[in-house]
Amino acid sequence: MPYVDSDGASLYYERHGSGPAIVLVHGSGGHHAAWWQQVAALRDEFTVVTLDLRGFGRTELSAPQTEFDGQAFHGDVVAVLDQEDLTDAMLVGQSIGSVAALRAALVRPERVSSVVLGHSLGGISHPELRELAAADRAEAVKLPVIDRLLTRDFQRERADLTFLFQQMGTFNVATMQDLRNLDTDGPGLDEIREAGVKVAFLAGEKDAVLSVKTVTRAHELVEGSHLEIVPGAPHSMYWETPQRYNAALAHLRRTLTAPKEAA
Repeated sequence: MPYVDSDGASLYYERHGSGPAIVLVHGSGGHHAAWWQQVAALRDEFTVVTLDLRGFGRTELSAPQTEFDGQAFHGDVVAVLDQEDLTDAMLVGQSIGSVAALRAALVRPERVSSVVLGHSLGGISHPELRELAAADRAEAVKLPVIDRLLTRDFQRERADLTFLFQQMGTFNVATMQDLRNLDTDGPGLDEIREAGVKVAFLAGEKDAVLSVKTVTRAHELVEGSHLEIVPGAPHSMYWETPQRYNAALAHLRRTLTAPKEAA
């Protein structure tokens, strides 16, 4: 499988299937293999690209690091887009991966037609959204980490997949505590509009990290954006309710287009 250089990191990524491109950008506990339920379901209709951001999975660093600057993550996504010469790609971020996905889309709008912000506001800079997200985080930190990500019913009924979910993060050098500057200098509403990239917000009804209320308000503020709220789904919807998640991604990939002629 291929690697690509990105500012001091040798990034691991994989490309599967054929058709319109979907690029999956993992969250803080994931890496390329976390998308196993998406690749198998989507590769017959779409080109599915997975990658390991710096500090995650099989990506190699030129020098040991104890901190990872979130400002560099979008460059990792851009490196893969350029290496594979993708155009009209749909970037899909999961949690913090959405921050990297949105920034990459704004840097390479000629390669990206749409970006799906999964369980995240993508680091959008707006005072009202910042306040709403902070209130959500204040409630989320009252819960054990696993309860923020998966429902308790799933943990009880699928102890095997819950264990595997927790093991995924052990393959990473970086942890959430090692990440900095994730939301620093995020894009404003005008910058997103001027890029001509379609934005979709994808969230779960039972997301304990980011509320439906907050995501809905973000959708209202981002002109022309789409909103998908999946009933009964938690923060890690891709893992716990993959059929519903995959159906949402396929629907968005088939329907989202960017008004390139107006950009």
